[in-house]
Parts: sequence; C-alpha cells; structure tokens
Amino acid sequence: MTNTSSGRRNSFADYKPDGHNWITLMTGEYYPDILQEACQLYEPVLVMFGQLLRTSESSVRLFIQISEVPSTWMRVQLLRVFRKYVSPEIPVEMLRRKKKTTDICNQFGSRFRAVQEVQAAYMTRPIPDEAMSALLWEYKSRGNKGYDLTERFFSLFRLHFPYLAIRGPERAGKDIMMGNVFANYPNPKRPVDFAIYDINENELLAIGLARYDSDRGGAQEDDRTGGYRSCADEILSYTQDRNLKTKVIFLNDGPGLLLGSMWDDYANIEKIWSDRIIVLTLRMVPDRITVEWLRS
Repeated sequence: MTNTSSGRRNSFADYKPDGHNWITLMTGEYYPDILQEACQLYEPVLVMFGQLLRTSESSVRLFIQISEVPSTWMRVQLLRVFRKYVSPEIPVEMLRRKKKTTDICNQFGSRFRAVQEVQAAYMTRPIPDEAMSALLWEYKSRGNKGYDLTERFFSLFRLHFPYLAIRGPERAGKDIMMGNVFANYPNPKRPVDFAIYDINENELLAIGLARYDSDRGGAQEDDRTGGYRSCADEILSYTQDRNLKTKVIFLNDGPGLLLGSMWDDYANIEKIWSDRIIVLTLRMVPDRITVEWLRS
C-alpha cells in the first residue's frame, strides 16, 4: 500500500477506511486475576496510611506527614490514597511536589475532607482493601503499553534498516532533550523519544515521538494533537532555517486512534509538512518509512 494508482505516496489519511486493520492492540491484565498480587503489593501502603491517619490531628497534618516520607515510591502511593480519601480534585502530580507542600496546604487545605470523616471512612474498609489495591494497580501498569510500543518499534526499525542507527530509551528512561541534539536549539528542554541517524551518526535523519493511545478523546485528544503540531512546527522551522533535511516521525498506535477525530487530526498534522512528517502505526513502518524519504 505504499503508493496509490496515481503514483502519489499514501498519506496517513488514506489508511483510515480500514484503520482497525492498522492498529496494534497491546495485551492487558484481567480482573480479578490481579487482585492477589495487588493486595500483597499495596497492603503496606494502606497500613502506613492508617498509621499516619491515626497520628494526624487534621487532614493538613496528614498531608504534611505523607510529604515527609523518605521513600519516593511509598510517598507517591500514599498520596494516591490521600487523593481518593481526602482531596479527589487535586491531581497527584501536584500533591507530589515536595517544595509546594506549604503552598498546597495554604491554598487547598480548607477544602480537604475533615480528618474525622477520613478516619471513619478508612475504618469501614478491610485490610487489605481489594478495591483500593485494584485502583492503585491501574497506576502501576500505566505507561507499560507505551514502553511496549517503543520497544517493538526499535526492534522493527533495526530489522528493516540495519544500516541506520536509532537512539533513545527503548522502554523507561530519560527522554532525549533537543538541546542535546542541537547545541543551539532555542528550546533545549523539548523532550523527544527517539532520533535516527545514518550509520556513522554524522547526519541526523529524523526526530520522533511515540505514544500509545488507549482511549483518547475530548480535551485530551485536543491537547495531544495540539502539542504535536507545536512540536513539529518548532523542530521543522529550526531545521528548515538551517537547510537541514531532518524529518519528524510521529509513531502513534492503539484503539484511541479510532475514537473521535483523532485519526483526522493526525492526518492534518502530516498534511501541513507533507514532505517532512510521517504519522504511522507499528504496522505501517515497513509500508511508509523508506531510506529515500529519510535522506531526501
């Protein structure tokens, strides 16, 4: 399916009519199979939360005590429990910022659920609490499908293009910062997922982002595609001004592509820089990425 009958290279939009055949479904975990392991993993978290709860005269004090827990992993799990019991409107990403503890208490502490109500609610639940353990388990597996996607892409790319080099974290790990790609890049902290070079790494051929969309839609969908458009404009404007041939690859996969306007939105991003951007799924890699395009 590389070319249409007119000789034109296929766009991402051309794959939409049978898009379900071009996405990859990453395996998940079944309920209630995960409960035994989840309860074993999170029982110490729930026990510690109960201990801190009993020694806190207020919900603000409970939050401060949790913020002082030295283990990062334990502190984050406790904050997730805190959010469910005490302040469901505040995201964990905000709560976990230790330097903002005082600000959060001042700004949001008055809206925390009263500690007496939290204690009463906590006492109604068994230890281990299967429901809470299952909720926490959802956080544990979050991101794994994205890691699986990048790992598979790296393997697939090396299989088809053994004479090119691909760099970046294959699973978990630090993103590549554009400031480490180009010494004078105006937004040095712009993160990207992979970079493709010629075999001697003398020439940067492409910059890439990889995401697995499980169930994107609504505002999240707009944020994702808007962020991609901004990223592409920034990178390609920089490279074009310097007469560089660097391309941008957006590797996206998963059933979320079939929801809402996601497929059309990605197709429009590709259309803006049709000779410099490719949006594709894993199954499209051998069909759409060519050495000729990368080096053109």
